[in-house]
Amino acid sequence: MKKKLFTISSSWVLWCCCCMFTLSIAIAGNVTYDRRSLIINGQRKLLISASIHYPRSVPAMWPGLVQTAKEGGIDVIESYVFWNGHELSPGQYYFGGRYDLVKFVKIVQQAGMYMILRIGPFIAAEWNFGGVPVWLHYVPGTVFRTNSEPFEYHMQKFMTFIVNLMKQEKLFASQGGPIILAQVENEYGFYERFYGEGGKLYAAWAARMAVSQNIGVPWIMCQQYDAPDPVIDTCNSFYCDQFTPTSPNRPKIWTENWPGWFKTFGGRDPHRPVEDVAFSVAHFFQKGGSVQNYYMYHGGTNFGRTSGGPFITTSYDYDAPIDEYGLPRLPKWGHLKELHRAIKLCEHALLNSEPINFSFGPSQEADVYSDASGACAAFIANKDEKNDKVVKFRNASYHLPAWSVSILPDCKNVVFNTAKVGSQTSVIEMVPEKLQPSDKGLKALEWEIFNEKAGIWGEADFVENGFVDHINTTKDTTDYLWYTTSIIVGENEEFLKKGSKPVLLIESKGHALHAFVNQELQGSASGNDTYSPFIYKNPLSLKAGKNEIALLSMTVGLQNAGPFYEWLGAGLTSVKIKGFNNGTLDMSAYNWTCKIGLQGEHLGIYKADGVDTLKWISTSEPPKKQPLTWYKAVVDPPAGDEPVGLDMLHMGKGLAWLNGEEIGRYWLRKSSIHAECVQECNYRGKFSPNKCSTGCGEPSQRWYHVPRSWFKPSGNILVIFEEIGGDPTCIRFSRRKIPTLCAVVGEDDPLIEHQSLGEDGIENNKKKASVHLNCPKNTRITTVRFASFGTPTGTCGSYSMGDCHDPNSISVVEKVCLNKEKCAIQLTEENFSKALCPNATKKLAVEATCS
Repeated sequence: MKKKLFTISSSWVLWCCCCMFTLSIAIAGNVTYDRRSLIINGQRKLLISASIHYPRSVPAMWPGLVQTAKEGGIDVIESYVFWNGHELSPGQYYFGGRYDLVKFVKIVQQAGMYMILRIGPFIAAEWNFGGVPVWLHYVPGTVFRTNSEPFEYHMQKFMTFIVNLMKQEKLFASQGGPIILAQVENEYGFYERFYGEGGKLYAAWAARMAVSQNIGVPWIMCQQYDAPDPVIDTCNSFYCDQFTPTSPNRPKIWTENWPGWFKTFGGRDPHRPVEDVAFSVAHFFQKGGSVQNYYMYHGGTNFGRTSGGPFITTSYDYDAPIDEYGLPRLPKWGHLKELHRAIKLCEHALLNSEPINFSFGPSQEADVYSDASGACAAFIANKDEKNDKVVKFRNASYHLPAWSVSILPDCKNVVFNTAKVGSQTSVIEMVPEKLQPSDKGLKALEWEIFNEKAGIWGEADFVENGFVDHINTTKDTTDYLWYTTSIIVGENEEFLKKGSKPVLLIESKGHALHAFVNQELQGSASGNDTYSPFIYKNPLSLKAGKNEIALLSMTVGLQNAGPFYEWLGAGLTSVKIKGFNNGTLDMSAYNWTCKIGLQGEHLGIYKADGVDTLKWISTSEPPKKQPLTWYKAVVDPPAGDEPVGLDMLHMGKGLAWLNGEEIGRYWLRKSSIHAECVQECNYRGKFSPNKCSTGCGEPSQRWYHVPRSWFKPSGNILVIFEEIGGDPTCIRFSRRKIPTLCAVVGEDDPLIEHQSLGEDGIENNKKKASVHLNCPKNTRITTVRFASFGTPTGTCGSYSMGDCHDPNSISVVEKVCLNKEKCAIQLTEENFSKALCPNATKKLAVEATCS
C-alpha cells in the first residue's frame, strides 16, 4: 500500500471532522464518550479494568482467571494482541493454543465483562522484540515505528486482519460484543521525538489508519501527547491523578497502573505495597478519573523464549493481585476488591456532578461530588508521607492515616481507607513432592542423556573473517550461536613451563557466553548494558600444539522497547589471549567458523513426537555439573490439583519442556548480596521499582510454572537442556499451596463488605467489624495457631500478644472456625470482653492453618 504523507494543516482539521462524524454514527447507541466518562448504551460508566494477557497463561486457566478478576470487582479485561505470536511469517497466521484470541475474548464475554483490546501492534510489555515479528526487521527498507512504508504496510495489514477477525465474530460492542475500546500503537510519546518529523507523521498516520477501520468503538493511544481527535490519549504510570487529556472533550483514562514490577535474571524481587496501590486508585477517581486498568492484574508466565529484555525472567508475576500461578495474592486482591466496592458506591455522584475541592492543609484535601438528586460522595486524602492527620469535614472529625484516602459514599461515613488493610493475608508455600519408593519422584527416575559437542556439529553454516552479529545471523530462531576457531601453541611458551595460565579476554554486545577450549568449559559471562559491551576475563587452559576454541554466544530475550531498538545487536566483537611470549594474541580478525543453534534443537528432541529421533543414553545416575547436556525423564503428574512449579535450584542455565510444551528459559542467576533489600516496606510516599525489593543474594527465579493442563495422567516427558552444569537428581515438582491464613481487623475499621447506599446514607445492616477467613477449595481450617483480641502486634507468621489480651480469644475463634472452609468472627460483646482495656482501640488478629 502506498502511504499518504500527512501534515498538520487545514486538511488535518477537515479529516478530524470527518472522523468525528464517522465515529458518532458508527457507535451511536453503543459506546461514546465525553469529558467525564465513557457512555455505554446511554449510561455513564465508571470502569475498573484488569490486564490478563492470553499468551502468558494457558486456555485451561482463562475462565478461572477471568472469574477471579470478576469476583475482585473488575468490570473489564484488557489485553494486548501479540503480533509476533500470530503472524509467524508474512501472511502465515496462528491462533491456536495460548494464542487463541477469539476464544479468550469470548470467555470474557461469557463472564458478562467488557474488553479493552490493545491491538498495537507494537506492545513493549517486556515481550520479545516488543511484539513485532523479527522477520519484519529483515524486510528491505523497514524502520520500526516511523513513516517507513514497509513497516506501515505490514502494520496496517496485521491490524486489519485482527479487526476483521473480531468483526467476523461480532466481538465489538457496536455488534453486541464485549470490546468497548481498542488501542493503536503504545507509549509512542516517549520516543516520537527521536524520529523527528517521521515520528509525527507516523503517529498521525497510525491514528488515521485505526479510525478508518470503522470498528464502532473509540480508539485510544496511551502516553501519546499529540493524539488527534477522536482518538483518546491515556496515562501509564504508578500515579495518574494529575493526568489531564490533551483535549477537553476526552475522559480521563489510566491504561496502566503498575501494582508491581517485572523481574530480571540477576535482579531483585520487586514488590509494591497494596496500601500504595489502593491510594493511587482512590486518588485517581477522586480527581475525576473514569477508567482505570491494572497492568498487570495477572502477569503470568513468559513461556518458551517469549520474554524480552534482555534478561526478563520467565516469570512475569508482577506482584499482581492474581499471582503467576492463578491464585489470588492476599491481601492485595482482597484489599483492592474492597476498594472497588467502595468506589462503585460513589459511581453515580462521581459521574454526574462536578467536584468541589476543600483544602485542610498543605497535604490534606477533600473532593466532594453531589448532584441535584441528593447523591453525594467524598474522597478525603492525606498525602503527608509521615504523619497521620485529623481533619474537620462537614462538622465531623476524620482520622486520616499518612498517605491514604478515605472514601465516603454518602459524604458522612467512611467505608474504606486505603491504608487500613482488613482483608485476609495468605502465606504461599512451594511444597516439594514426597519422594517415596512407591512413587516416581524425580530422584528415583531412570534418566536418558544426550551430549552436545562444544562447537561445530554436523556441517558448518559458514566461515567469516571476524565476527557476525548474533541476531542478524540467527534471526531469533534460537538463542544459540557458535563461533569456533583454533590456535597453535608452541612448546616454548613460558606459561607451559611455569604451569601458569594465559587469560582469555572477550568483548560481546550481549547477552551471555560460555567459553570452551578443547571441549572443556573455561567460564561464562553475561551483561545487559544496552549500549556497551560486556567483558569476559578468565584464565584458560591451553596445551602445546593445536587448541580448539569454541565460544557459545547467547541471547536472553531481544530488546523490547526504545528508539530504534530493532537495530541493537548481540554477539562477539573482540577475542584476545593475554600471556604469550610475544604479547597479547588478537584473534578478532581470525577466520571464525559459525554454527546456528544446538544439535538437539535441530533434531527436535524436546518435541513430544521428536524425542526418539536420536539414540539417548540411559542411566540411573545422570551426570552432574556437566555442561551442554540434554536430560530426559518420564514423570507422573504431581498429586492434587494445586498449581505446579519446577524447582531448578540445583541447575545452572538452560531450557525446559514438558511433553513438548515450552516451560521456558531457566537461569539460577543470583542478585547481588550487596543490593538494597527490605524486611518490611514502608508504603508511605511515592513508589519506585526499587523501593521495596527482596531476595538479595538469592536466585531471581527458582520455580518455573508448569500448567496443570500440560500433564497427562502418566508418561509425561520432561526434557531439560543444561548449558553449564547442574544436578538433575535435585529437580523437583513443587505444588503451590496456601497452608496459612491471617487476618487483622480493628473495632473502628470500615465495614465495606456489609454496606450499601440507602435513602438516608450508608446502611450497614447492623453488622459489626469481623475477621474473615477463607481456605482454598477442598481444604478446611484445622488449626488456630494464634488469636488475640486486644492489642496484638507483629505480622502474619509472627504475631504476639500485647498488653491487652482477651484470654478467650482462641476458644472463640476455634468455636466459629474449626473444620470450616470459611468463617467470620464478629467483634461483638458476645464474643469478646468490651470491658477489657477500655481506653485502648482493640483489634482481633488471627492466624489459622488450612489442610
